[in-house]
Parts: sequence; C-alpha cells; structure tokens
Amino acid sequence: MPRVSQAHRVARRAEIIDAALRCFARSGYQRTTMADIIAESGLSAGAIYGYFGGKQELLVAVADHVLGDRGSALTDDSGFAVEGPGDIIAALLHKLDEGGLGSAVLQLWAEGTIDPEIGELVRTVFGRLRAFVTDLLAAWAEENPSAIGTAPRTWAAERAPIVLGLAQGFIVQKSLIEDFDADAYIAGARAAL
Repeated sequence: MPRVSQAHRVARRAEIIDAALRCFARSGYQRTTMADIIAESGLSAGAIYGYFGGKQELLVAVADHVLGDRGSALTDDSGFAVEGPGDIIAALLHKLDEGGLGSAVLQLWAEGTIDPEIGELVRTVFGRLRAFVTDLLAAWAEENPSAIGTAPRTWAAERAPIVLGLAQGFIVQKSLIEDFDADAYIAGARAAL
C-alpha cells in the first residue's frame, strides 16, 4: 500500500473539519450525527474515524479551527487605522462580519460553558482578543492623554471588555435577528466609543 504523505493527511483532516463545520453550522452540534458528517464529506466512515475518534473530537478540532483562525484574523492589525476608539470597534466588527461564521461561533461559546476543552479554547481566544484590543486602545490613549484623564494602560484595560462585549453582541444579534442591520450596529458602536 502506498505511503500517505503528511501534506495529504493534513489536507484530508482539514477537509473533514470543514465538512463537520458545515454540518454544525447548519444543524447544530447536538443534531449533527457522524452519518451527517460522513455524507457531507463524501468520505467513508473508516476515513473519518481514521482521523477522529468521534463527534466530540471533531467538535474540538472545529472549535480550534474556527476560533484559532478567527482569532488570528481578528488580531491581524492590518486594517486598524486608529483615529479614535470608535475606529477600533468599527474595524473589529467589520472583520467579524467578513467571516460569516457567527452562528458556529455562537454554538461554540455555548458548548464552551459545558465542555472544559472547548471552554479553554474560547477563553484563550477571548484573552488574545482582549490583549489585542487593550494594546490598540492604549496606543491611541498614549497619543491622546488629554482625552482620557487617567493612565493610558488603565484606561485601555477598563474599556477593552466593553469593546469585546459590543463584538459579542454583534455576533449574537447577527446570528439570531433576521433583519439585523450590521451597518447600523457598527455605526452605533463607533458613536458609543
């Protein structure tokens, strides 16, 4: 039997994760069966189980993929032309809007409340985002000390959770409210900061 290359294994694993993500986004984790993932992937059950022991392992892999990739994309500071705090939240929300994974992210957050491994991934990404937003806010505050009235780092650390809360609210509303107006939300968030 020919030896399978590492590149092929990585590509196949990613293919399975993408199929599981589509299933979880469409039907939710609880309603998705391994048979659904197998059908979605077009692979055999043996091929799937050769990479993952079951649905729970796949969920962890999907969470790592989604949260890791989105976290990395969000903390890439290109596109963050900062003229004020409102620009930071606007840029962050625009990046969130690009991903189209709000429903999957929302499901992962929920699963993270009961699954310690998923919860740890969620907390890690939130920690990275909070540090990133704090750094952006602090950089602006250091250049505008008269606008803040306190130490720049303190000011930034107090406001970063608010920025993240607005981002989380954006994901929740975009996922659940049919007539959600992303542009209006972003404009309102920009004005609030």
